[in-house]
Amino acid sequence: MTLETTTPTDLGVTWHEVCSLKSLSRERGAAALVEGTQVALFRTFDDRVHAVQQLDPFSGANVMSRGIVGTRGSVPTVASPMYKQVFDLRTGACLDPVGKEPRSLQTFPVHIVDGVVAVALPTRPAGSTPTPEPPRPPDWPSGPSGRTGAG
Repeated sequence: MTLETTTPTDLGVTWHEVCSLKSLSRERGAAALVEGTQVALFRTFDDRVHAVQQLDPFSGANVMSRGIVGTRGSVPTVASPMYKQVFDLRTGACLDPVGKEPRSLQTFPVHIVDGVVAVALPTRPAGSTPTPEPPRPPDWPSGPSGRTGAG
């Protein structure tokens, strides 16, 4: 049995098997490291699976898989566990920036074949290295402990 959950429209992607569908809990997120890219996977109540970047664009922390899954009308959403911005799981658009300038999540095509969830990432030329994580927001604290100055 094959179930497509998002329609792959881009050429130039490589599909990567990530996990079984049954290993993903409904209405919960799971983190995966796919070829050096941190991805947050969400299985919704209707068994659709969505994949977005794991990096929260507002806090700079890799926590999106820990977000609260819900809906806005018929739109599947995730609320960031940090500052509670709400994102459309289908498009990555920020639906509620909680008083900040909206920032979107990167989304990735997903399909399920014979109960196996696969995520598509852009194909990299042979011998290249994974794309580094995006830069942290400018208001992200500096220093290894996240603290600035003495104290």
